[in-house]
Amino acid sequence: MNEVELRAEADAVLAQLVGDPGGSARLREDQWQAVAALVKERRRALVVQRTGWGKSAVYFVATALLRRRGAGPTVIVSPLLALMRNQVEAAERAGIRARTINSANPEEWNAIHEEVERGETDVLLVSPERLNSVDFRDQLLPKLAVTTGLLVVDEAHCISDWGHDFRPDYRRLRAMLADLAPGVPVLATTATANARVTADVAEQLGTGSGEALVLRGPLDRESLRLGVVRLPDAAHRLAWLAEHLDELPGSGIIYTLTVAAAEEASAYLRGRGFPVASYTGRTENADRLQAEDDLLANRVKALVATSALGMGFDKPDLGFVLHLGSPSSPIAYYQQVGRAGRGVEHADVLLLPGKEDEAIWRYFADTAFPPEAQVRQTLSALADAGRPLSVPALEAMVDLRRSRLETMLKVLDVDGAVKRVKGGWTATGAEWVYDAERYAWVARQRSAEQQAMRDYVGASGCRMEFLRRQLDDEGASPCGRCDNCAGAWADSSVSTTSLSSATKELDRPGVEVEPRRMWPTGMPALGVELKGRIPAGEQCSTGRALGRLSDIGWGNRLRPLLAENAPDGPVPADVLQAAVAVLADWARSPGGWAPDVPDAAPRPVGVVAVPSLTRPQLVSSLAQGIATVGRLPLLGALTYTGSDGAHAAPRSNSAQRLRALSGAFSVSEELAGALSATPGPVLLVDDYTDSGWTLAVAARLLRRAGSGQVLPLVLAATG
Repeated sequence: MNEVELRAEADAVLAQLVGDPGGSARLREDQWQAVAALVKERRRALVVQRTGWGKSAVYFVATALLRRRGAGPTVIVSPLLALMRNQVEAAERAGIRARTINSANPEEWNAIHEEVERGETDVLLVSPERLNSVDFRDQLLPKLAVTTGLLVVDEAHCISDWGHDFRPDYRRLRAMLADLAPGVPVLATTATANARVTADVAEQLGTGSGEALVLRGPLDRESLRLGVVRLPDAAHRLAWLAEHLDELPGSGIIYTLTVAAAEEASAYLRGRGFPVASYTGRTENADRLQAEDDLLANRVKALVATSALGMGFDKPDLGFVLHLGSPSSPIAYYQQVGRAGRGVEHADVLLLPGKEDEAIWRYFADTAFPPEAQVRQTLSALADAGRPLSVPALEAMVDLRRSRLETMLKVLDVDGAVKRVKGGWTATGAEWVYDAERYAWVARQRSAEQQAMRDYVGASGCRMEFLRRQLDDEGASPCGRCDNCAGAWADSSVSTTSLSSATKELDRPGVEVEPRRMWPTGMPALGVELKGRIPAGEQCSTGRALGRLSDIGWGNRLRPLLAENAPDGPVPADVLQAAVAVLADWARSPGGWAPDVPDAAPRPVGVVAVPSLTRPQLVSSLAQGIATVGRLPLLGALTYTGSDGAHAAPRSNSAQRLRALSGAFSVSEELAGALSATPGPVLLVDDYTDSGWTLAVAARLLRRAGSGQVLPLVLAATG
């Protein structure tokens, strides 16, 4: 078949894909160049094109043409469930049988494996995490490497640890690329890769197959109108949303930096009558599906989302993207705003930065590669074990939080130093070098991205040009549309009524603090004889905090008070007043102890404080204030008996945190006597809770000393 006939066939597939019964749809020249490279030349190609360019059309058209010519199934590595669902639906329109393997459908995996082996599946979409799932890696991946007709790596910037969204699982693709049969085409696509990331990904694509073809186009989005609205505080931003959300075109996405902020903002807007839904990593899968469907069908004005809805969500008529808080990277920001205006002429993009943004960046910055000593400690623990170790078992041996430990293991796996097997992880014994220079460079890149985001907010020049230059787009030039080019177009005014309502909402304190119910794995190996479920009679009860450090209400008030370098002092009057309000609401809640509560619980008989090494005045004055206002006796405080710093290891994992706390407190004879003299529930007061283990240890001691329920009341909860 000559090139003219092949292109006609490709255009016919495209017409099916886009639902064009008249068959008038045509691939653009740049799209056809990519398709021809894959189907005719069987090349490896990297396509860097703006969101909405039509990258999925390239690989679905190429799939149909390759399958007709006897090629095996296409494997698409795709990062997010929302993206997978969109792609499956798009494939079906073109008569392409697509299936997906991801964390949301484990009950279907066996059936899908069988369909792939029988040749009944044209496209298999997998999440990058599946690439290192033991069963998938050992059983299905080798077969796919032999039979794959086309490998597609979507959001390919994730391959590179120079990219803004580095995922170690993506780097396993390098091994899969090397194992592909000769002549199997590979397509990598992304809308957000600067020159360095582009070169890095292209180099990895060329592994064992010569130089990869790079097709890079201009990244301007002519439909987007960018702007920044600078407001004094979180209350003004919520009030602005309530007053101006209806002015934004169509339906859209409101991004927040934290789960707490997404839930706060969506609850506030729903209370003001707006049809919105929250979408975060904490949202149940069924609720995510419903939220996506509601947005696609314009049944909601907006989804209030974290980066869980970051890449790939496909709604061509999305009318706006608004950020309630500034992301830490202009590249990530451009990725998210690219959801808007893909199929409409005009879409509005607004950033509402907050004073708390940088504090939140710092809080979530605990992702740098660990120091070499901790890495070597992990490798030694695995080598000495003589058997696979699970992550919980490793936590007892390595002082790293679980998420950071898991990421480190994935990096070591890609580097060949460890391997994931049934039952956990093992050391391979292969020589491994700590690349301190590379890790330091990545950290500097992250810092540079944060500075660029500050510069974007304060920029006086074209905002679209600024973002395009961050992506090394050679054609970057003034857009003529943004607020700096054409003048401010978003009204920043907020009425007194709306501001009062938002302030009242954010000033309402009180979140639940869930207790620990299980001891961490591996404690006996650390010399701490605690394991399994915490006995009911020694557990802490569900407690209360004024707010979370990550929220935009009380979080903004509490972060400066609890900052590492904040001076100690008596609890501020407004904070004490809020704690009393939380206590009053708690008493009136189901299961509370107010007289008018049905089946009321026994009223607390006293207050006990957790001793603080860093904020003794704050905690003691809080406990005294609660006792005075609540007309309860201050029974005393636990006695601190630990070594210096044992009570101050907030970023450790659970096992290490509990080991540090074991033996750090005791109940004095005076406190034990007070508990015996006034038996019943006690309020346990502390400044904040992070891991929950301080409260768990304290509650166990108090209950063993004769107290009733232990009810924690803290100023702040993390997360």
